[in-house]
Amino acid sequence: MDIEKGVNVPIYKWCKELEKGALKQAVNLSSLPFIFNRVCLMPDCHQGYGMPIGGVIGTKGVVIPNAVGVDIGCGVITVQSSLKGLSLDNLKAIMSAIRQKIPLGFNHHKEKQEWGGFDKAPTNMVIRSELEKSKYQLGSLGGGNHFIELQKGSDGFIWIMIHSGSRNFGYKIAKHYNKLAQDLCRKWHSNIPPLKGEDGLAFFPADSNEGQEYLESMNFALEFAYANRKHMLDNCMDAMSDIAGCTFAESINIHHNYASLENHFGENVWVHRKGATSARKGEKGLIPGSQGTKSYVVEGLGNPESFTSCSHGAGRKLSRTKARADLNLEAEQRILEDQGILHSIRSKKDLDEATSAYKDIKTVMDEQKDLVNILVELTPLGVIKG
Repeated sequence: MDIEKGVNVPIYKWCKELEKGALKQAVNLSSLPFIFNRVCLMPDCHQGYGMPIGGVIGTKGVVIPNAVGVDIGCGVITVQSSLKGLSLDNLKAIMSAIRQKIPLGFNHHKEKQEWGGFDKAPTNMVIRSELEKSKYQLGSLGGGNHFIELQKGSDGFIWIMIHSGSRNFGYKIAKHYNKLAQDLCRKWHSNIPPLKGEDGLAFFPADSNEGQEYLESMNFALEFAYANRKHMLDNCMDAMSDIAGCTFAESINIHHNYASLENHFGENVWVHRKGATSARKGEKGLIPGSQGTKSYVVEGLGNPESFTSCSHGAGRKLSRTKARADLNLEAEQRILEDQGILHSIRSKKDLDEATSAYKDIKTVMDEQKDLVNILVELTPLGVIKG
């Protein structure tokens, strides 16, 4: 970990290679009048909107929509099966069955899905406008970097891992409340870094009506995202059990885009984790790699220096546009095929999710040895993406 001078607080970096845009955003964060103690940048850090992805901050009395992001509650769930191996035929059959059970990309279920949380949804306009659609979205993967993987663990067992979020809830909540925060900050003549554009850091006082409404909406999106992953995992377990005959251990389900009130360095502050994961002492976590590299089940070390946080994955090395333009399709397919991975790189448009678009997960894990211990290494066997 290195420390750089910020404006009001220092910047703690667990990433040796950091793009200029992400550092500029970290400096903006360090200049906020309500920033608390430090800005933390995890090993997978790269530029985002307002706050870098892989960033962690604490704020005194305020919440910042752009410091949570547009995929509220995005996270990972995994489970260990009782299987010690899978034949290629069974692997293909399970992946085919999963594709039939789980809508991918922009697809939704044709029938409403059941979840008790729908009856407890907030009554504000943003949630209500999406509520009916969400009953068909529950248990669907989405696109982008979301995935379903079958993996072989270093413990000798076959695992299932799913990465997905709150579907359209997160996007709608983020866009609506960031715009509202911008309008209010202009009205208040707030002396903060740019309100608009990619570096916008508009905020709400956490105890204001608007702040409370945002937090209520965000927490509902977290619950929906948690249920969304569990719904998909249940379908994946059914597919694997039907084809290969197995049982499963208890799942691990975590999220990495959220804000929560926590006590750090003797004060209660709003910790924003954007593309970062809680890593309290003894807490189990998940750090996925790219579809051509290992993922990890980890245990938090409770390091106070990072607000007890760690990375949420490998982190992008190339933007989606640059990956599609610069990477070679055949070369990226060969990386995966040489490892025997059933992958999802079919055409040039898929290169934004190629192995070489991401940072080296081994380096990422090495840079956070003081944040987590590795419990199980998971090697991909088959990958499903939207």
